[in-house]
Amino acid sequence: MNIGIVTTWFERGAAYVSRAYMETLSVSHNVYIYARGGESYATKDTKWNLPCVTWAPHFHGISPGSGTALSMTHFSKWLRDNSIDVIIVNEQRRIDAIKETSQLGYVIGSYVDYYTRKTVPDFDVYDFLLCNTQRHYSVFRDHPGAIFIQWGTDVELFKPSRFYPDRCGSDTVSFFHSAGWGGTNLRKGTDLLVEAFGKVKGNAKLVIHSQVPVEKYGRTARLIEGDDRIEFIEKTVPAPGLYHLGDVFVYPSRLEGIGLCMPEALACGLPVITTDNAPMNEFVEDGVNGLLTHIARTQPRDDAYYWPETIADVDHLASRMQFYVDRPKVVAEHQKNARASAEEKFDWSRNSAFLRDYDFEKMIANKHIQQPLLTQRLKWYGRNLLLYMEKYACDAGRLILPASVVHLLKAPVRWKQKWDLRHGNTESGNVSDHVNAEETQDNCR
Repeated sequence: MNIGIVTTWFERGAAYVSRAYMETLSVSHNVYIYARGGESYATKDTKWNLPCVTWAPHFHGISPGSGTALSMTHFSKWLRDNSIDVIIVNEQRRIDAIKETSQLGYVIGSYVDYYTRKTVPDFDVYDFLLCNTQRHYSVFRDHPGAIFIQWGTDVELFKPSRFYPDRCGSDTVSFFHSAGWGGTNLRKGTDLLVEAFGKVKGNAKLVIHSQVPVEKYGRTARLIEGDDRIEFIEKTVPAPGLYHLGDVFVYPSRLEGIGLCMPEALACGLPVITTDNAPMNEFVEDGVNGLLTHIARTQPRDDAYYWPETIADVDHLASRMQFYVDRPKVVAEHQKNARASAEEKFDWSRNSAFLRDYDFEKMIANKHIQQPLLTQRLKWYGRNLLLYMEKYACDAGRLILPASVVHLLKAPVRWKQKWDLRHGNTESGNVSDHVNAEETQDNCR
């Protein structure tokens, strides 16, 4: 069977999720990658530019979700050229292309990560849904094709280099934090962590790994630069990353879709300190393979994401870190428990094994793939024109051009949005609800 995965495809969390599915499914099927959207294309990276990868036209613009827009002329040709039977999409915010592809008779499934209360019904277009946390599954359990697969990691790639205190050769407890791209509201809680670490006494250090400069962290940057116990590392590092620099992983995240780094850290033998809220507490058993931090408050996201942000209590976070500094023997015990929990519960190869023999044939039997009509093709060409104009308008906005020129370039996009709103057409991607997290360098992973 030929399975196509539509996804962003470069060194970031969303692509690692897609890669995990690719590696599982390729044991029994031919898997092809349709790489679209995201901050960049990894066309020069041999790790990502594989023979099975097709690089889609890169759209970005002013309308929400434009980074995940698909050229249906290019996409449908890719489907035909590779004789795709089943499609899996990852973070596809623009739903118009999915609806049209479904109408052509393809079996389509989605990895579940981002949704709002208004966009939950949009997932009805999919034949199956892949839910990697209990929290996501709780929302979509009534979907006839909802599948729960406990997320995990490659426990052979992510594994301990050594255990405390041998890891550092001293009695200093090294806390490690993955700040990623920073993102909306410093979603991973880097600001909360730095403030809490300032309250920790004794032999402790904090290593922060970021993919953006320290200046991106606002006033938190001053606290980072003012504490000589904090080491800030800015670079992109492929898996297995820099977990070997820490003894304990600290992740006071405000919001996660999965939280990829938590099972990775556990597999590397790092107990995890994280917020006591799903899905973070689906990975951490308090007092066994890590510690959970109290929640100070919750608040909705500006983009109307289904789940609110949970803000960790800074004082309690500091006490959780202090607990490990004062009890080095517990650090060693929890490190062993962390690795054991990864092997027992979060081994992705084992958790996802049933997908290799999943009965996709039954879904395919109820479908009949059709060729697009001429009228559909003409519609696609028109949409492509708008997408390219939007892209060029966005690029022009970055140049020093007269405002009147930029305004003129953006006119077709505004006309289409007004037309959609006036006629109740949601095919533009539920403009008011679908926010393109890839373009804001943040998602809910």
